[in-house]
Amino acid sequence: MTTLRAGIVPVTPFQQNCTILFDEEEKRGVVVDPGGEVERIQEAIGRAGITIEAIWLTHGHIDHAGGAMDLKDALGVQILGPHEADREMLLNLETQARMFGLGDPVRNVTSDRFLNEGDTVSFAGHSFSVLHCPGHAPGHVVFYNAAAKFAHVGDVLFSGSIGRTDLPGGDHATLIRSIKEKLLPLGDDVGFLCGHGPGGRFGEERRTNPFLV
Repeated sequence: MTTLRAGIVPVTPFQQNCTILFDEEEKRGVVVDPGGEVERIQEAIGRAGITIEAIWLTHGHIDHAGGAMDLKDALGVQILGPHEADREMLLNLETQARMFGLGDPVRNVTSDRFLNEGDTVSFAGHSFSVLHCPGHAPGHVVFYNAAAKFAHVGDVLFSGSIGRTDLPGGDHATLIRSIKEKLLPLGDDVGFLCGHGPGGRFGEERRTNPFLV
């Protein structure tokens, strides 16, 4: 049995958790949400000796997708995700960058393959189911590995909190429904990593998260 591992590189002033998911034995993996500071991400990949097979995007906000095109060009890999509902958001990242006053250049993103509920993506024998979980962003997806009881939830759920819903395309009721109908039923023992801050387990969030109890 090969082992699934994760490394986190916090990037940009948003301190977004760019995540490197990889197989410990085969040293092959993917980069989830390269929001910026692409050189730092590449350095982390190089230090770990990992061959990156693809870039996965959970959604189209600038702090998650801002470095995707530069990393794609550097590594020669495809961008998978998010759901097509975030297409316009990805095509307007340069506008997002101006809104937030970011100094570093940001490129609009063209996904090589949008993802839908029920799709699967994989690397090195590790298969992840795609869950479409809107509410924070219309096209937000979550990547779930049943064998490892692990999910990368992006900005849908945080330790003790939930994703913000005051940005364009956000909706609080939709987000809560995504969490309660898509994520929590996966099981209390499922561990998760998220887009900002520490991860946790679904059971702890179900019991103690003030937005869910």
